[in-house]
Amino acid sequence: MNAEIVKVELGERSYPIFIGKHLADALLDFLQKYVDAGRPIAVITCPALPKEHPALFEKLNAVARVSVTLSVDGETAKTPQELVSIWEALAQARVDRSGVIVAVGGGVVGDLAGFAAASFLRGIDFIQVPTTLLSMVDSSVGGKTGLNLSSGKNLVGAFYQPQAVFADMHLLSTLPPREFAAGMAEVIKYGLLGDAALFAALEKAGKLGWDSPELPGIVRRCCEIKAQVVASDERETAKENGRALLNLGHTFGHAVEKVAGYGEYLHGEAVAVGTVAAAMLSEKLGYAEAGTLVPSCTALLGTNALPVRLRKPLPIESLMRAMASDKKVRAGQLRFVLMRAVGDSFTCGDVSAESAQSVWEALNG
Repeated sequence: MNAEIVKVELGERSYPIFIGKHLADALLDFLQKYVDAGRPIAVITCPALPKEHPALFEKLNAVARVSVTLSVDGETAKTPQELVSIWEALAQARVDRSGVIVAVGGGVVGDLAGFAAASFLRGIDFIQVPTTLLSMVDSSVGGKTGLNLSSGKNLVGAFYQPQAVFADMHLLSTLPPREFAAGMAEVIKYGLLGDAALFAALEKAGKLGWDSPELPGIVRRCCEIKAQVVASDERETAKENGRALLNLGHTFGHAVEKVAGYGEYLHGEAVAVGTVAAAMLSEKLGYAEAGTLVPSCTALLGTNALPVRLRKPLPIESLMRAMASDKKVRAGQLRFVLMRAVGDSFTCGDVSAESAQSVWEALNG
């Protein structure tokens, strides 16, 4: 198999991340143990992908007992109703506790399918086959699964680790440029939160594409960073830093998604705006030297066709309320991920509402 392997070390729940090109046969080889044991396979995907990658789905459907396609593409599919539809399809196909779900898609598919796996019959195996850059470097790794409520993003879910992740670069060939750019927001995040050398390499590389020769190595580095963080703080229980550092830009970004309406901003686009917000707040509060973070953040995000401010004004009161309902609130207090410099981040709960509001005002103009 022509793939590099990053391992997520979680004791008996450890698993490999395979990173390479044209990994369909490797995936089928991995599934063969289920086939040989008569264990039912369920494929879950979104409407667009079977048309874009017919050869892959022909192979998967040949070994699957059931194939479930979400009703819509995108963030609006992360609903309780969609989850119930998955449960019903699994039950009607008589998938039992020996079964395995194969999630083929971006973060929405992975989050929903992972939560279905965590909850159906109190837990069955699942495998992640991410098809977007964002899901390859972030959502498919680490076991966070879930869905959205009208009150906020990812408020219902479970920590549930996959059996394996197959990050096939070739699947990115059909990814729209806007979706690829959204994934770059999470890539840039990794450099900002803990790897200045990665950030510098991204600055040197300029605008990346799915076939850029640097991309597999960059994906591997992002997966290594996330695997290390997850191994040390799987359930985000550390009082300071730990897995919460992966939320850089997300407290602001989730508020943008909610207030603008899910789907108006891609997740990575909202995170890009949120990352600039976190840089602004870091400088405003004096943790980072003025003029050191914001210019470099905005330049690299802009190079990769990402927004660095709100496209149109949003009600600041609504943005503040959305942050107050974020799942990262603890004891009624918001926790932000801030930076001292590129590659040096930390969690901070000592941020006034006035300071956060001033950042929204700067981004909203």
